[in-house]
Amino acid sequence: MADGAAKGSGIGGTSVAVIGCGGWGTALAILLDGNGHEVALWGVEPEYVRRMDQTRLNPRYLPGIEVPRSVRLSSQMADCVPQSDVVVAATPTLYLRSVCERLAPHLREGHLLVNVAKGMEEGTHLLGSQLIAHVCGDGRRLAGLYGPSHAEEVARRLPTTVVATSPDPELARRTQQTFMCPTFRVYTNTDVLGVELGAALKNVIAIAAGMCDGLGFGDNAKSALLTRGLAEITRLGVAMGARAETFAGLTGLGDLITTCVSPYGRNLAVGVRIARGEGLDQVVRSMDQVAEGVRTTKSACALADQYGVEMPISRAVHAVLFEGKGPLAAGKELMERAARPELDEHGP
Repeated sequence: MADGAAKGSGIGGTSVAVIGCGGWGTALAILLDGNGHEVALWGVEPEYVRRMDQTRLNPRYLPGIEVPRSVRLSSQMADCVPQSDVVVAATPTLYLRSVCERLAPHLREGHLLVNVAKGMEEGTHLLGSQLIAHVCGDGRRLAGLYGPSHAEEVARRLPTTVVATSPDPELARRTQQTFMCPTFRVYTNTDVLGVELGAALKNVIAIAAGMCDGLGFGDNAKSALLTRGLAEITRLGVAMGARAETFAGLTGLGDLITTCVSPYGRNLAVGVRIARGEGLDQVVRSMDQVAEGVRTTKSACALADQYGVEMPISRAVHAVLFEGKGPLAAGKELMERAARPELDEHGP
């Protein structure tokens, strides 16, 4: 369409700065550009950004996908953040604090900050929006965008459905309008805690699913693993104050399915490789992109202790990743746990 604003279903012509030129940040920049917005994509490595600008390709994080010329590339936040209306934080949680420390001086009061990172900060157990508020200030206009959404498919305009979340319904709607288009459907949900917990904790279950695949356990075992994994995610979420029904939605069940079955899944790949005999350090060093579930496993188990919640699958993943237990032994222990009802008075 010649009229860029007509390509989306809501706000057109908004100025957006996407902070992080990994696969997801690049895919969202392409999507937002197609929605008729003025988009700047920031990356931390000046030389890599320069090559991207010249070639319009992101071979490290999103190979084979061309970045439109209308997407402006920059390694200087001062060049793209102050003049924007929306700032999308598309940085892995591992680097989010340091990036936000650089971002904060360039923010103004009217900015809408949209976090898309799916993880928890190791040690503090802060979720993405909590971390942004902690570093950039509690008064910021914050929203998030999460759900079953591999960058490779979004960039290729394959049908995708996600959730925009904010404690302020109007900010959730504004995010919905900014991103939504015929191939990218966006719902809203004000249960920020539930949405972000589901998006983060499913990565832990995905590592377990990868181990299941790597050990050749079959479809029966994997189906049970996903179902019981969702049950323990829900238990923790409800104990922390989230709504149980959120975990049956796109950022719970939906994101869990995608992450645990897709060939693009980084956390799934970690589990497969470990089950086949590779060490965690070797696996992590060989990956260009961050597998959020590795660090989130530590946070999941710490929060389970804090809230007195039973999370046997997450603890089994922790035992394999950090305590030297073999994947086969961990799977055997899960199968031999004491018999119990599927549902009791406390839920699944």
